[in-house]
Amino acid sequence: MIPQDFIQQLLARVDIVDVVDRRVKLKKAGQNYSACCPFHSEKTPSFSVSPTKQFYHCFGCGAHGTAISFLMEYNGMGFREAVQELAEGVGMTLPVEANREQSLEKARVSASLAEVMSAAMQFYRRALKDSPAAIDYLKSRGLTGEIAAKFALGYAPDAWQGLKAAVEDYTSSALKDCGLVVDSDEGRRYDRFRDRVMFPILDQRGNVIGFGGRVIGNGEPKYLNSPETPLFEKGRELYGLFHARRAIRDYSTVIVVEGYMDVVALAQAGVENVVATLGTATTPMHVEKLLTLADNLVFCFDGDKAGQRAAWRALEQTLPIVRDGKDVRFLFLPAEDDPDTFVRRLGKDAFLAEVKNAKPLSLFLLDELRTQVDAASDEGRARLMTLAKPLIGQVRAPALALMLRRKLADEIGLSVIEIERVVPLSPQVGNIGNGSSANPAGASTVGGRANRADAADWGKSKTDKPFLRKKGPEAGAPAPRIKLPPASRPVLAISRMLVRPKLANVFDLSVEGEDETALGAAFRVATYIRDHDGENINQAMIVEHFRPTPDWIFVNQASLLLTEVDIDRLDLDTEFAETLARLRADAAAAAKRADEVRRARDLGLS
Repeated sequence: MIPQDFIQQLLARVDIVDVVDRRVKLKKAGQNYSACCPFHSEKTPSFSVSPTKQFYHCFGCGAHGTAISFLMEYNGMGFREAVQELAEGVGMTLPVEANREQSLEKARVSASLAEVMSAAMQFYRRALKDSPAAIDYLKSRGLTGEIAAKFALGYAPDAWQGLKAAVEDYTSSALKDCGLVVDSDEGRRYDRFRDRVMFPILDQRGNVIGFGGRVIGNGEPKYLNSPETPLFEKGRELYGLFHARRAIRDYSTVIVVEGYMDVVALAQAGVENVVATLGTATTPMHVEKLLTLADNLVFCFDGDKAGQRAAWRALEQTLPIVRDGKDVRFLFLPAEDDPDTFVRRLGKDAFLAEVKNAKPLSLFLLDELRTQVDAASDEGRARLMTLAKPLIGQVRAPALALMLRRKLADEIGLSVIEIERVVPLSPQVGNIGNGSSANPAGASTVGGRANRADAADWGKSKTDKPFLRKKGPEAGAPAPRIKLPPASRPVLAISRMLVRPKLANVFDLSVEGEDETALGAAFRVATYIRDHDGENINQAMIVEHFRPTPDWIFVNQASLLLTEVDIDRLDLDTEFAETLARLRADAAAAAKRADEVRRARDLGLS
């Protein structure tokens, strides 16, 4: 875990305007800066960045946060990655915790392996220029030199120790740790990749972490991938994501295909929001990452039996993770085609037409189950219910869970109530009415707070799920303001302390023990600000301090409230004093009621 004091120091040095402007061109708009939102398509700017609050907010789609959360969403990074990138930009070194020596050694190893992988990529790229056979192969697949350069394609020579020309020490353990060489039982070392077109696999920061090699000719295996290494974990990474991020954001859609060549061919045809799994079935981590980046996820598989099996595995991984408001679909191309051959044969528009007509998750689920039963008989319909029960039972998205039960009821000829007796709603399914959805598989909540009725819509980190996010208005349409739920008085007090930290000095209410209410959060916010008096603390620093705590629910809600008012026109001192007065009155009334209940209990009246 990164120390909080380091995050505070980092945010004190970082200017969010610079961070955003390097990625999205900002224009001065009064005291703030504005731009068209990078997280949804629009023509009228609704994205605002405040240099005083060190905060950004989009009035169209609801995206908001600090410099850290901006990098997390814009680049699809994790929290630690975002902090590290910001730290490197201002010359700070990420602190090492726990076992310092072990962590330092791990960092040194990773840096060493990254250098080896980069050297190997450059070697393969140079070798491609000297291999007419490899160039002819790529041309035969319809690829141009421009697209090959964009994806840094290369060639591994048909030599046992070709990488000797790429590194100073071919006997180095780093080569094996990277998965670039193999040591035989006889102690002889040789290159893992030989006579193959090479596809570098990049992480989200553009670093080479692995390779995929496609054999030239009819050799086996057709595709050979890097093994699991300290840099590369197949179940987490996606080929092409580094290049596809911008298009994924622009269209709020990501298309998942099976092969490296599919990604490159589609990109050349102008379909750039495409990624591929890395020689492995779709994993929950893949699905979670993609649904964080886009509202629409399309799995595109070959129409053969292998493609059907891969699609079903993807569906099984998606069911516990998909959330209401996310659209997951499945596209099956003709049996004789894969995305590469299809787009080369029929073009971009034909492929996008197929994407548009992809089968929704709910329809694919029931269609596949229907093929396994005789739906015309009672026994077949009972079998259908038996097959559907464990699958639908995994769905934690409230609205989708209900819709799937309705579809199953219609299919079988029973009522939804009767279906519910057999396939009860999971206890992890949220309440449709409050707009919440369950946590993704593997996600955690702190003290059960995420499921509280008064906090259901608040405090969801962008690494968990979108926060009051929607696709946003169509391009050219005015950006509507998102209507926020009414805030409690403690949350109102927090919001005012965020924008004017000195107000914390007059916050004189106290709480008992580990008070998990909004008032308890307001007390801890005031205490934190007072403890950091004189350190030029700002809204972003306060918000990030409380991110890993249960109080994030209320602090995050408070930060959003600030987007709904013109702070400069408010008499914050008077308003805050009035809020405190009401809170004191509420506390007095609550104490009086508690005392009455206690006395009644002592008298045996209750």
